[in-house]
Amino acid sequence: MAPITDSNGNGTHKHSLYTPSGMAQTENSLRMAINKNTGATIAPDYNALHKWSCENYGEFWNQLAIFADVMFTGECDEFVEPGSIASFPRWFPGRKLNYAQNCVTRGKPEDPAFITAYNATDFVTHTYADLRRDVERLGRQLSEMGVNEGDAVCGFLPNTYETAVAMFATAAIGAIWSSASVDFGPRGVLDRFTQVQPKVLFTVDAVRYKGKLFELHEKINEVVQGLTMVNKVILFKHLRPQDGSPRGDEAFTDAVRSKLVKYSDLQFEKLSEKTFEYAQVSFAHPLFIMFSSGTTGIPKAIVHSVGGTLLKHVEEHLIQGDSRSSDRMLFYTTCGWMMWNWLMTLAYIGASIVLYEESPLEPDAHILIKIAANTKCSIIGAGAKLYDEYTKMGTDFKKMYDLSNLRMILSTGSPLKAASFEFLSDYVAPGAVIGSISGGTDIIGCFMGASLSLPVVAGECQCLYLGMNIKAYNDDGCAVLDEQGELVCVTPFPSMPTHFLNDGQERTKYRAAYFERFPAVWAHGDFCVINSETGGVVMLGRSDATLNRGGVRIGTADIYAVVERFEEIDDCIVAGQAVPEDEDEHILLFLKLKNGTILDDSLKKRICTKIREMMSPRHIPNAIHSVDDIPYTNSGKKVEMAVKKIINGQSVQKASSLRNPDSLDIYKKFALV
Repeated sequence: MAPITDSNGNGTHKHSLYTPSGMAQTENSLRMAINKNTGATIAPDYNALHKWSCENYGEFWNQLAIFADVMFTGECDEFVEPGSIASFPRWFPGRKLNYAQNCVTRGKPEDPAFITAYNATDFVTHTYADLRRDVERLGRQLSEMGVNEGDAVCGFLPNTYETAVAMFATAAIGAIWSSASVDFGPRGVLDRFTQVQPKVLFTVDAVRYKGKLFELHEKINEVVQGLTMVNKVILFKHLRPQDGSPRGDEAFTDAVRSKLVKYSDLQFEKLSEKTFEYAQVSFAHPLFIMFSSGTTGIPKAIVHSVGGTLLKHVEEHLIQGDSRSSDRMLFYTTCGWMMWNWLMTLAYIGASIVLYEESPLEPDAHILIKIAANTKCSIIGAGAKLYDEYTKMGTDFKKMYDLSNLRMILSTGSPLKAASFEFLSDYVAPGAVIGSISGGTDIIGCFMGASLSLPVVAGECQCLYLGMNIKAYNDDGCAVLDEQGELVCVTPFPSMPTHFLNDGQERTKYRAAYFERFPAVWAHGDFCVINSETGGVVMLGRSDATLNRGGVRIGTADIYAVVERFEEIDDCIVAGQAVPEDEDEHILLFLKLKNGTILDDSLKKRICTKIREMMSPRHIPNAIHSVDDIPYTNSGKKVEMAVKKIINGQSVQKASSLRNPDSLDIYKKFALV
């Protein structure tokens, strides 16, 4: 069926790809519990439940915690402090809990907690008994190494069982976890971890990707040299003998070797085997430090709370996903993306998490589908870009593999195209919910996404999530339906960041990030359309200068940090361009060269190589152009958003705030026609 497009060219369909038989079981059970406990009279309808959850947001999150049986200690007189969303109200003051305890102690001891896939048929399973034992043993070791409650621990790691253990062990003792994917270059890692100042760094010496061995010794040497506060470097042996043999410890510098501890050498049996005590910390205690895309400098370090993270994830897994212990989920992610943190919390349900950290497309383009079939996954997830690739293939996966257990396919990172909705429904899992979910690092969760209670309409996120009071605002700050607006949230929610690191008591960076656009309202930086008929949401992309490559947000500052090192370059600016024939946003890099320098193929190649080495392959621009001038505001900020609009064919008014307004004319020749 050919898609029907609206005035913005967004694909929509009149028919539903999934039609529910009624309200989903867990959503309905929560609704009935709220009615019983509070005297509310919420009708058996998702939209009625959502409306009540927003109008009574404090009570809603309390009722969710009761319904989900979150393990708390302590009491609180109020569920959330009074005030607007911009007043950063505290949630559940007086309550204490432990994230790891809530996640690793619920599953049945004999049930699979993690299933690691090395290929389509080679799996290693760790039970919940294994997980709890390993987390508690490593937690004791971290305490022995001097890691105390509130200290930071970082992971420069792939998406493996050992990474999960390291994170949960860190949380178990009340310490703070932050991680970066191994495809980051040293500069990208240091821009993040130097802000966190970890006592311990977890890492591996090598990984495999696309069937090739990649040693990490040089990266680790540079990272550890820059992290002067690190006392211990704990090295996991991730590769198996058949994966190849990387160099030994001699490849590390003396500085690394002096701090190096091999995980396999830890003497677990020497530590006391008495009952492990999970540190009970306040609801607002830091759990995860995530990082913004960094459009105006190094990435901002966003601090997320123990209680807020847990409650938000539990709502999304238990209620929106209707998940239970029998579920198995394969979500393709790295531990540098917030979806990894979100995935880990699935352990709260006692379900099984399937891990795969190799390439999803090379050398085997069917590998994730094969793994899902062979592990009998009920839920799979990935960035929208991967599903677009599947759509291009046109393979009838359901005829080739047994995918009968699949009940939900999740997509995020960028808007899922209507054609991909149709493909997944027709050729992967007919009758499954195709859930396009959207939120971000900023809230370590989703604003909107999937529900088993509602129809699936191609091109739309099905619904706004419970407790998330979302609107689309026009330029005048008025809520609109059926037209493009800025995605905003108008009432508080528990997974708001507690603060940014190095931001001061006034929270200047925090306020600038979300509350400058509209007074006392969270503006997220995305454009969307809320459908008045279906209640669904069409996501339209970023409203700021953040880049989006393969569903992963990229900060322009990451690219500047590399390019500005070249002595031939005087200045530069980067912007994203939406190209109709490509699902991925194109990155255009504009260079102002020093006198006499010519932008030839050699210089372009050196720039791209250095970006790959220091940041990641995702950061490499699609095109590099020479320009005579770079636009700036009078206050000295690059005018990235104006350049982005121009190269995407939009008109831009030359503002008086620009230092050199005529420079904008230079970029018109790069606009799409």
